[in-house]
Amino acid sequence: MEPIIESQDNQLGKLQCNSNSVQTISEDYDEAIYQKAITLYKKPFLQLIQEAAVVHKENWPEADIQRSALLSIKTGSCPEDCSYCPQSARYETDIKKHPLMEVNDIVEKAKAAKANGAERFCMGAAWRKPPRGEQFDRVLDAIREVKSLGMEACVTLGLLNEEQALKLKEAGLDYYNHNVDTSKDYYSKVITTRKFQDRVQTLRHVRNNDINVCCGGILGMGESSDDRMKLIAFLATMDPQPESVPINFLVKFDGTPLENTKDLDILHFVRTIAVARILLPKARIRLSAGRMDMSREAQILCLTAGANSIFSGEVLLTSPLPGYTFDNQLIDDMTKPLDKENLNVL
Repeated sequence: MEPIIESQDNQLGKLQCNSNSVQTISEDYDEAIYQKAITLYKKPFLQLIQEAAVVHKENWPEADIQRSALLSIKTGSCPEDCSYCPQSARYETDIKKHPLMEVNDIVEKAKAAKANGAERFCMGAAWRKPPRGEQFDRVLDAIREVKSLGMEACVTLGLLNEEQALKLKEAGLDYYNHNVDTSKDYYSKVITTRKFQDRVQTLRHVRNNDINVCCGGILGMGESSDDRMKLIAFLATMDPQPESVPINFLVKFDGTPLENTKDLDILHFVRTIAVARILLPKARIRLSAGRMDMSREAQILCLTAGANSIFSGEVLLTSPLPGYTFDNQLIDDMTKPLDKENLNVL
């Protein structure tokens, strides 16, 4: 029994240590960073792209684009009221619900993603917070299996407590995704069932347990340019800054409150990516949901502005994606020199 007692003591010690950690994630943004973001956002488009390119080259000289995959391991019946989300139990949508997948099925999806070039495998479950017991343990097993494939492992499971964050770390988790979605000021217009502060507290638990932070937002939900820059300023104020920043273009699902939202001009989306690249120079900026509503050229513009990762495959949680064939060609077009055959293409 002695080893068990030691293990519990160690765990308590870690929790106590973590609870005393300095909270480096504030609910508010640094005003100077926000003013810098606004100044950048207003610049002539070409000047902004040039500045972003300089920062990109200084910090990511290899000019690579990371492929990631995001699998919905439990779909639908979420109690939250996120206005953009078809998985909310509050809205009538046509998504196909399913309970938490078995570990073997998750691993098969991860193997397929790796075979198609994905280096990072993310698993998302539509929960307000992970349930205790067998289902959470199953997620921990899935993380261990994904890590055994040599891939980065990421999960997004909703709100976490300190103990859950510790268990995720011990299972080998590399990244925890928890988007704040939009600015603190605009947040209540999109979500009412959990507060901005709740999300920040989860991010603190993640950081306190030495898990990389993946945090970003969704553009095109009716927010203003100021809101977009407040979101970027919030992320850039974190110390350390998030290692991963997904930026989504709203996917307007039928049956959700945002289904008829006016389209965001794609150049405003690109501007936001460029500002994020400048103010979050070390982060992987991830071009995430919404690519089906962008032309190939618009996606190339996003990658030119500073995004350096895409979610690849047929679907991202419940949002359609262009597919591996399209994505592989897109990345080749962005990262490889022209060969003799392509030099003569009209």
